[in-house]
Order: sequence, then C-alpha cells, then structure tokens
Amino acid sequence: MALRKIVIRGDEILTKNCKPVSKITDRIKVLCNDMLETMREADGVGLAAPQVGVMKRIFVCRPELENFDQEYVMINPEIVETEGEQESAEGCLSVPGYIGMLKRPERVTLKAMNLDGEIKEYEFSGFAATCIMHENDHLNGIVYTDVAEEVYTTEQYNEMMAEVAEENTEEETKCELYIWGLLNLLFQH
Repeated sequence: MALRKIVIRGDEILTKNCKPVSKITDRIKVLCNDMLETMREADGVGLAAPQVGVMKRIFVCRPELENFDQEYVMINPEIVETEGEQESAEGCLSVPGYIGMLKRPERVTLKAMNLDGEIKEYEFSGFAATCIMHENDHLNGIVYTDVAEEVYTTEQYNEMMAEVAEENTEEETKCELYIWGLLNLLFQH
C-alpha cells in the first residue's frame, strides 16, 4: 500500500465524470487499498478516485462516526433512493481550509460493488448519508463548493460556531435563572 497525492480544487480532473469499473483487477484492489490508507493518513471520512487523480467510479469512506473503524469500498455506486433533507456543514480533502453549508438527503440507499465483485445495497442516514452523497458527487465532477449555499474559511466557521455556542449558553443561563425565579416564587407562598 502507498499514500496517494490528493488533488486540490482547481485541478480539471475534479470537474469530470468518472468511468465505471468493468472488472475487479489487482490494479483496482491496489488503488482501493491505497485510497483507504491515504484517507486514514489525511484523517478524512471519505475519498473518491478522482481526488487521487484516477477517473474511475470508486470511493472509499468511513461515514459512521459511532463506528469509525468500519470502512467501505464503493465501486460503481448507484444512488437508488434518497429521503428527507438535512443541513450539512462539509469540508473536503481537496478543498483544504474551507467549510460549506449544503442541503443533503437525510437518508440514502445505494448499490455498489465491493472488492470481491459482489453488488450490495447499503442504507445510510444523518452524517453518513451526507458523506455518501459528497463522495458520490466527486464521481460526477461535482465538488461541494459548486453546490454549497455558503462557503466559509475554517476560521470563519469556527468563529460562527463559537458565537452560536456562546448564545446558547447565555440562553440556557437565562432560562435557568427564570426557572429558579419561578421555583422561588412557588416555594415562598
């Protein structure tokens, strides 16, 4: 296994549709294992073949935060069904230093081939569904910044989240004080 160089936004390869894999060969297996190693090393949750300069319909991911060691290899993935909608804050190994706000399906069902050549059906929800849609977009020449409602630098995003946390803390404190005040009134009578 070897680490692959991650392609950065601006490279034309990220804007092109990928070609299906016709057969699971030793080269495809090496590519998939290299992609898994590269994803882990970069501390990512997903990585698509065009992100390492290969125009094949393959992505790897570990989208389940509660089971982060579970890794998937998705070859020739096909989105079968989507359901619902959720707000998503997304980053990308090919777009370092930025976070985008998008709407993604809450649930996604897809079919994909694994490294053994078996076609399986998978269902993901929440963050995992976002991850699947994000990686699948790469195979269609779409980078999240192309479809994001807003794009922030990591610093801007972190500042916004700190403000939201501070506002929530202030609201919680006001609410707690109000409740204590009501309790004191009740017990005084």
